[in-house]
Amino acid sequence: MLFPKQMSEVELIVPSKDLVAVTRTLSGYGVFHQVDSAYLGLESQGPNAWQDKAGAYSTLERRIQAIMQNVGLAEEYPVKAEIESVVDMDAVRPGVDRIEEEVKGVSDQLSGERKRLELLESQLRQLEPIADVDVEVGALKKSSFMHSILGVVPSANISRLRTSLLRVPHVFFILREDAQKPVVWILGIRSNSDVLERAAKSAYLNPLSLPDEFGGTPEQITAMLRKEIESAKQRISGFEADLARLGGSYKSELQKLLWDVHISRVMADAIVRFGQLRHTYVVVGWAPTADLEDLTSRLKEASREILIETMATSRSGHHAQVPVALTQNKWLKPIQMLVGTYGHPSYGELDPTLLMAFTFPLLYGAMFGDLGQGLVMLVLGILMHNKIMMKGMQGLGLLIAYCGVSASLFGYLYGSIFGFEGHLVEEYLHFHFEPMWISPMENILSLLSIAIDVGIVILMFSFLLGMLNSIRSQDWAHLLFGHSGIAAFVFYICFLAMLGAFLGDTALAPRVAVAINSLPLPFTTLLAVFGVFVMFGGFFRNMVEGHTLIEGKGVGGFMMFLIQSLMDLIETVISMLSNTLSFIRVGAFAVAHGGLSLAIFSLAGEEPDAGFWITIVIGNLFIIGFEGLIVGIQTMRLHYYEILGKFFHGGGMQFEPLKLSSSQEET
Repeated sequence: MLFPKQMSEVELIVPSKDLVAVTRTLSGYGVFHQVDSAYLGLESQGPNAWQDKAGAYSTLERRIQAIMQNVGLAEEYPVKAEIESVVDMDAVRPGVDRIEEEVKGVSDQLSGERKRLELLESQLRQLEPIADVDVEVGALKKSSFMHSILGVVPSANISRLRTSLLRVPHVFFILREDAQKPVVWILGIRSNSDVLERAAKSAYLNPLSLPDEFGGTPEQITAMLRKEIESAKQRISGFEADLARLGGSYKSELQKLLWDVHISRVMADAIVRFGQLRHTYVVVGWAPTADLEDLTSRLKEASREILIETMATSRSGHHAQVPVALTQNKWLKPIQMLVGTYGHPSYGELDPTLLMAFTFPLLYGAMFGDLGQGLVMLVLGILMHNKIMMKGMQGLGLLIAYCGVSASLFGYLYGSIFGFEGHLVEEYLHFHFEPMWISPMENILSLLSIAIDVGIVILMFSFLLGMLNSIRSQDWAHLLFGHSGIAAFVFYICFLAMLGAFLGDTALAPRVAVAINSLPLPFTTLLAVFGVFVMFGGFFRNMVEGHTLIEGKGVGGFMMFLIQSLMDLIETVISMLSNTLSFIRVGAFAVAHGGLSLAIFSLAGEEPDAGFWITIVIGNLFIIGFEGLIVGIQTMRLHYYEILGKFFHGGGMQFEPLKLSSSQEET
């Protein structure tokens, strides 16, 4: 759990006759991360044919998926199904063609009817504004000598429209008066149709499209349109029922076809990336070392003549090409999602999931401490996780539940329940409830000091984790002089000692910093010495790694080096100060949480009537939704900017094993 799984490189020499059987084993087991063998420089002849097959299978798979979508069937792959060989395209295509043709006939009718319904509804919307106009609309369109325009125009543009029409003979009617958009009718000779259209367009006239197949007044046409709309809806329901019946009839066959074609496409895609010799194929990839023995035995069962060579990869050193497989745990999945947003661990690097699983709810609960509101969040998170409500946010359900538990515990320690604290609990809830530790509103400076202390401890631990990563990767230069190395860590300790001496016995003084300052050590001297190491960290790293000590030549290059080194020191000091004081927000938000609750009570009044309790309920919902989101953002910020940056670099290649379906167990 602390580190990614140890990986082994796997190279296979597969006889041509066992190609499909071996590919089926690699795809079905779900532990083999394939590497494209093209880099081997082997001339490939066979894979071109497989590439054509892969394209054909992919096309056929999309056709089956389209059919299933049309008949309302979900794409489902069996969790445990017998993985057979690559199917013959000529054997499965006729079945797909047959079902597709039958479904397409009904689907085309349904699509056509839906388009007709959309047109009818659009025409109805256009006619409704003039439904009370007593004009034979058919006569407006049948004249061979006259050009007619009927539409809606903004009332402010009426005068512009009249002015534009002055130079041609015309008749202008306002069929319906309206303060905003009156309905107008323009009539002129057909030879002036261009002028009439330009005038209408310049006045932003929106023409009304009248149905050709209906005649009569707008009221009569509107009635006929409504009848046609109802008939179209009934026909659409009938076509949808026909598609549902087809889906029920062909469900098993379609699911079987989809599975067969899908596994064929997956295996064909994998074979395309194999390297090919004269009579054998070369397969290269990675597998978790723990699964290697089982994978080897399965491969030997698939091919007696297969040659397997494996090589375990040490976690030390840089291995950017090694895929990183993390241990999957459903209870830690939301935490892994947060870590993945920052970056994917590199091979051999510490996986911060466990640390973040502790610190994220801890800091969240400290900022959002309320027993009642925390329990509401817990219940909400459980409902989301089980898809009972807000199904689209299922992935965040467990995280919200964890934060709710932490908020409840801190609410118990703070003596807060649904915003009620101190005497308000006995006055309105009629039971005794006191803080078991500290009241944020009554001990503001003490809480801020404790928050800084917690931040110092977390930052020091982060430094140690950064050094551990450097040791494991044998990166001695960064271990000694990196931004989270030994020199920077000692400099930070001395920095804390100076901070403790500066704040002294004030209420805001961090106790950890004061305790460090009380140690009998020459912190001023150490600060100066290790400040030099931090200032010239790049120089010392280049020395350890054997690189050029100073980039650039001459006096100009040396001066640039000094300026850059000085800026590095200033940046480090500012970063350490800001990282340390940034945790003060934990206490500040705890105080703000109590202050917001008091604001809700001031709005509710003092009389515990119905209005009072309605205000309290609405206020609590607002706090849970709005402040809960803000606190979540602040907690993420503390981790992304202050904590993870000290020891976590990310940039690892994600482990993506060959799998036949997403339902296979994650590794």
